[in-house]
Amino acid sequence: MSTPHVQTFSTRLLMLLCVLTLLPGTFCLTGCASLPNDVQRPVSTALADNTGTRLGKAVATRAAVAKTRNDSAFALVGSAELAFTSRMTLIKAAEKTLDLQYYAIHADDTTERLFEALREAAARGVRVRILLDDFNTAGDNAQILKFAFNKNVEMRLFNPLPSNRASAFWRIIGSLSDAARLQRRMHNKLFVADNAVAITGGRNLGVTYFGQSEGVNFVDIDVLAAGRIARDLSRSFDGYWNNPLAYPVQSLMNAEDIDALKPKPVAPAAAAAENPLPAAEAGTLRPNKTTVTRVAVNPAGLTTTIAALPDTTNLRLLSWTWAAATLLVDQPSKIAEDADAAEKSNNTTVDGLLSLMARAQTDLLVVSPYFVPGPQMMKQFADIRRRGVRVRLLTNSLASNDAVAAHAGYARYREGLIAMGVEIYEMRSEQRGTVPSFGSGAGLGSGSGLGSSGASRASLHAKAVVVDNRLLVIGSMNLDLRSKLQNTEVAIAIRNRQLASEATALIEPGLTTGAYRVELVDGQLIWRAPAGSGLLDATSEPDASLGLKLLVKVIGPFAPDEML
Repeated sequence: MSTPHVQTFSTRLLMLLCVLTLLPGTFCLTGCASLPNDVQRPVSTALADNTGTRLGKAVATRAAVAKTRNDSAFALVGSAELAFTSRMTLIKAAEKTLDLQYYAIHADDTTERLFEALREAAARGVRVRILLDDFNTAGDNAQILKFAFNKNVEMRLFNPLPSNRASAFWRIIGSLSDAARLQRRMHNKLFVADNAVAITGGRNLGVTYFGQSEGVNFVDIDVLAAGRIARDLSRSFDGYWNNPLAYPVQSLMNAEDIDALKPKPVAPAAAAAENPLPAAEAGTLRPNKTTVTRVAVNPAGLTTTIAALPDTTNLRLLSWTWAAATLLVDQPSKIAEDADAAEKSNNTTVDGLLSLMARAQTDLLVVSPYFVPGPQMMKQFADIRRRGVRVRLLTNSLASNDAVAAHAGYARYREGLIAMGVEIYEMRSEQRGTVPSFGSGAGLGSGSGLGSSGASRASLHAKAVVVDNRLLVIGSMNLDLRSKLQNTEVAIAIRNRQLASEATALIEPGLTTGAYRVELVDGQLIWRAPAGSGLLDATSEPDASLGLKLLVKVIGPFAPDEML
């Protein structure tokens, strides 16, 4: 049996506990800071004409060769390696503009390489705009904000919190006087080069999203998108970028303020090992760990060989499919609404996804790492099942879930879902074989992936839905009330049997060999071990510690669904 891994409190759980136990709006714990007034936000928009750029020409040439009536092309990004190298390739290929919009950018070795490439792009005249949700810009990650002070670079923080950036903990504590602002976050994730080629999906930027963590790595999926849909993503970016909730970094702090947040190393060796700054800014030539193959040993003594990340990839060699597609995206104004208003509007990204799911005739495959459906979504699943549609759900097990609070919410609905005939699969936290990615070993797909071997710990982070093997939706949203009512999200719905089949082929092996099938037998939940795994079936949350199981039971009765 696998050794259960120890989970730390997630920021989602910390935020929940703080909001439930304290009285927001009645006091300020660290001083009532406020956001600046009269902020200058020069309006800018995406590149109007990309026909003269290399990327624009490449897309036009492919369209001409394909002789298609569809105006958008797509390629799935199932492996962590391709997720990294495709972004690096687009940065190096860009000639005019690069637009990045993310919920989180972590200061580590993968983002050091990405930001060094962005710096080089800016130096050759490319305009770089980075829009980042402000929630995760505390502690080491605050050093990312120094990038805003480079030439040809603009960085804005969306829905900023006017509280301490020393750590995530003090950030949350200092924001409790405005709990509503704290809860509503920009969760969108997109990356657009020259308004011609884009990447969107579930990944933020950091080692855990690119298979380079020596602890837990996220299993995720993105999609490369070219043509008209990339321009639609750019228009969405512009709407957020020019919104009053987007604050230029310089309006909130200067470079000296950011430097003051830098951890003070106790020795020169510590500085070399822990410096979160890009090397050029840090003034050091320390080696970047992601450029060399290395061996990691977990607390149980199991080893994982983590392969070096290449610098680029040849995007021309990918299998590109031209298809009809629609962008599902929340308006920035959703952040300023309350949850009741968002629910009544019925026009969110999640509402659009649920509408597409309701059209299923034969088969519905859902991948959602944080799955807290709530009563209305449960009713929709019941309606789908009554029509005889097969419904399969892949989500996290308690042991693999990095958000314990979300699992507590999901557990409320698990028996009801099984009773109505939904087939539930919970991903195992311990995976043998390659570092887990869709499209790379460990029973989570097939393909080249990272080429890393041994035993690794995994947490599902992909968000995808396949309807009747003809419609594929990939995006940033979870099927939970946080995505529906609190956060802004983005997704692409692609109507194409080939792409839907490719996505299904990536996901299905994870159901059979990388996950537990959860069944209800005589009123008792049973976790069926993957076939051929050598593991035993379980009657309680497998691979999870007693402490985690107790925590879920304590949280479950008290936390509102929309806060999980």
